[in-house]
Amino acid sequence: MKYLKNILILSILIVVSCTPVFVQKTPYKIDHLDRKTQHAYQLMHEYLTNTIRIEQPTKISPYSRIDTILVHDHSKQIDVYLNKAFAHIPFREKNTRLIYQSARHYLNRAFDDYTVTLYALDQPIEELIPNVYRSDVSDYDRSRMPQVDEPPVPLIRNLSQPYSVTQGLDDRYIALWHSHGWYYEQKYDRWEWQRARVFQTVEDLFPLSFTIPYLMPMLENAGAHVFVPRERDVQTHEVIVDNDQANPATKYLEEDGWFAGYTPGFAVGKPPYPSGTNPFQLGSYRQTEAKKQATTRIHWIPEIPEKGHYAVYISYHPADSNITDAHYTVNHLGGQTEFLINQQMAGKTWIYLGHFLFGKGVNPQSGSVMLTNAGGEGGRYVTADAVRFGGGMGNIERNGKTSGRPRYVEAARYYLQYAGMPDTLVYNLNGDSIDYNDDYQSRGEWVNYLKGAPYGPNRNREAEGLGIPIDLSLAFHTDAGTSVSDTVIGTLSIYCTTGADTTRVFPDSMSRFANRDFADILQTQIVDDIRAQYDTVWTRRPLWDRGYSEAYRPNVPAALLELLSHQNFLDMKFGLDPRYRFDVSRSIYKSMLKFLAHQYQTDYVVQPLPVSHFQAVFSANREVTLNWQPVSDPLEPTAEPDRYVVYTREEGKGFDNGVLTDKPQYTIQNLDPGKIYSFK
Repeated sequence: MKYLKNILILSILIVVSCTPVFVQKTPYKIDHLDRKTQHAYQLMHEYLTNTIRIEQPTKISPYSRIDTILVHDHSKQIDVYLNKAFAHIPFREKNTRLIYQSARHYLNRAFDDYTVTLYALDQPIEELIPNVYRSDVSDYDRSRMPQVDEPPVPLIRNLSQPYSVTQGLDDRYIALWHSHGWYYEQKYDRWEWQRARVFQTVEDLFPLSFTIPYLMPMLENAGAHVFVPRERDVQTHEVIVDNDQANPATKYLEEDGWFAGYTPGFAVGKPPYPSGTNPFQLGSYRQTEAKKQATTRIHWIPEIPEKGHYAVYISYHPADSNITDAHYTVNHLGGQTEFLINQQMAGKTWIYLGHFLFGKGVNPQSGSVMLTNAGGEGGRYVTADAVRFGGGMGNIERNGKTSGRPRYVEAARYYLQYAGMPDTLVYNLNGDSIDYNDDYQSRGEWVNYLKGAPYGPNRNREAEGLGIPIDLSLAFHTDAGTSVSDTVIGTLSIYCTTGADTTRVFPDSMSRFANRDFADILQTQIVDDIRAQYDTVWTRRPLWDRGYSEAYRPNVPAALLELLSHQNFLDMKFGLDPRYRFDVSRSIYKSMLKFLAHQYQTDYVVQPLPVSHFQAVFSANREVTLNWQPVSDPLEPTAEPDRYVVYTREEGKGFDNGVLTDKPQYTIQNLDPGKIYSFK
C-alpha cells in the first residue's frame, strides 16, 4: 500500500461519449478533473490500495497504477485503463471474476447503474485469459491461433522407430536454446563467459544441463523436430566427410550417376574461419535423378578417433525439385537406423539425425552414413553434401584467436556461422563490434531465418530462409538475484506483445498475444509442478511484457524463461538436483504440448514417466525375461503407458532401435553364452 500513497499526477481523461474510438492520454492533475471523474479515480485508487491481496491465482502487483479513466455518461460505462504492472499476474476466469466483483464493490457506491471494464495492455482483462484456461471453446480468441495450412511432408522420418507418435508433438517444429555461452569480448581482446561463476556453474552452461539430457529428448520422443542455435553434442571429437575433402583418413565413396550442383555447397576450407566466412559457400554439392528403385548411392565413412557416442549431422542442397523422401541409413554399433528426409526444406546447414555409438577407426558396416537415389517421386532430384560426426571444438576466429573450448560451450553467434547462417541477417548485426550483443540478438533472428519469408529476419522479412515451419521458440535462462532469507527467487516468464516492427501481429496476422498465452502456460506449468513435488511456496514471479530481444525478435510465438536464480543458494539447492532437472524439463515439455494442442485444436496425451522395478530374470536356458512396473503420474492423468519399447545391447555394441510390446514384460531368447547383454 505504501507504493500508492503519494500519487500526485495521473494520466486521466474523461470522455463523455457512447463509443470513443481513440483516447489521447495526456497527464492531468487530479484537481483539474471534473468532480465525477475525480470521484471515480478516488474509488479505483482505493480499490487498488485494498485489493492487492487477491490471490487467485496470485497477488495483484503492488506497482499497479491507474493510467486512464473514461466515464461514458450516455452509455453508463466506465473504462479503467491500468498500467503494465496490473498485467503481471496470470488471469483466469475465477480471479478475473473476483477482480471485477471487488472493483464494482467500490464503484457501486456512486456508480451503481454503471458497468465497468478493466483494461491491461489495452485489452479487457478477461481477454488476457489464455485459451487453454477458458472453459468454453466458443470463447477462444481465434486471433491468437495460426492459420492452419496443409502441413508439409515432415523434415525427418525415422523408419526404424518401432512406433509412430500421435496426440503428441508429432511433426511440430520447436526452436529453443540454453542461455549464453563462451564468447569473444572485444573490449578485453579475450574469450570469456558471459555470466559470473557461482555455485559450481555459470549460466552459460547451467541451462544446458536441463535441455540437452532431458528437455530435447522429451520433445523428440513426443514427435517434435527440435532446432538449437548452439552445438548440442558434448563430444569434443569431430569428423567431416565431404565430396570436396581430400582427406585420406575418411572415405567418400560415390557411385556413377551423380553430378555437380549448380550453386555452392559445403567445404571445410581452411579453418579457423574469420567472421563472415560461410563454410556452406566454400565448396560444392552433388545431385542425381531419383528413381523408384535405388540405382546409385553415396557412402560417407569417417575414421572415428575414439569409440563413443557421436551426433550425426547431414547436409544437402534444398530445392522444390527435390524429393521429400531421400533415404539415408546410419550404420552404427547398434545396427542400422534409416531415415527419410524432405529435401525441399532445411538444406545448406547441419541437420541433426541423432546420437549413435561408433567404434574407433574406419568401419564401413558399423560406422558410416549412406544415401541412395531411391524415392517415390519420379522426375525429381536427390542432393548430397557433407556429413558431420561429433560436436568438435570451436573453429571461429576472432582477432586471430579461437575459443579453445568445445563447440557446445560456445555462444550461439559462432555456431550459427558454422551452420551456414547469413551474417548480416542473423549473427553479425553490429558490424563485428560487439559479439555480446550479436549473440543474444542472433538467436531470435535465427528462428526467423529457419522459417523464412514472410517470417524472415527482421532486416529482410522476405529472405527465403530454410522453409522450416517453426511453431514455437523458447529462450531458457536462469535469472540473477539473491535472497538473504531461506526463500527462492523463483520463476519469471517474459513475453512481448509487439514485434521488431512495433506491431502486435505476426506476419500472418496472428496476434502476438499468443506470446503471452505461451509464457503464462509455461510459468503456470512449472510453478504448479514444482509446488506439487518440491517446494509448496515456490515463488511465482511476474509475467512481464518486455522488449527483450529473444522475446520480440522471433516472428513465431516465443517466450523467455528465467527458471530460477543461479545466484541464490536455495534456488541452486533445487537446480543441482537431477530429479528436479528432469521434472522441470518435463514441465516445459508439457507446456509446449498443451499450448500447441490448443493452438491447432488437437487432442494430446502426455508421455508416460519412466518405468520402475525393472529386472532381468533367467527364465530358461539362453532366455531372459524382463519385468517392470508402469509409473502413474498423479499430475497428468493422460500419462498412462499402454505399450513399451524394449532396447537391447550386445557386449561391445550399441543399443538397437527397439521392439514394441504391449505388456510390462518381454522375453528374449537365443542368447549367446558368455556374452554380456544390456536392456532398457
